[in-house]
Amino acid sequence: MVSYSTNAPIGQADGVELPLFLQIARAIENDIVDGLLAEEDQAPSTNEIAAFHRINPATALKGINELVAGGVLYKKRGIGMFVATGARDALLGRRRTDFAARFLAPALAEARRLGLTDADVIALIQEAHHG
Repeated sequence: MVSYSTNAPIGQADGVELPLFLQIARAIENDIVDGLLAEEDQAPSTNEIAAFHRINPATALKGINELVAGGVLYKKRGIGMFVATGARDALLGRRRTDFAARFLAPALAEARRLGLTDADVIALIQEAHHG
């Protein structure tokens, strides 16, 4: 599965294939985080998503409903779904927290096991970033 607007792959989390409806939700979230969908922009319709990805419209709707439940999208009756005010900041906050829990905490625990200091870890990060 790819993002609706960028064609970037989106279908995995920790190497596990996500259900299609979560892939749809993640693709729209990515578009919001990346600035492709701004606050108050209209999100793609379930029919557009279904046609683009060649999936059942009910699956697309389930993904959209995940975002509505999370406060990322809201419905304007008779018009469509729109990106909620503050959605990007909320998504960034959630993702930063998730990143720290899923990636940094285990990496720092391993660094401690290896006897690395904070300065050692910072040097390794800088080396990886520039090297």
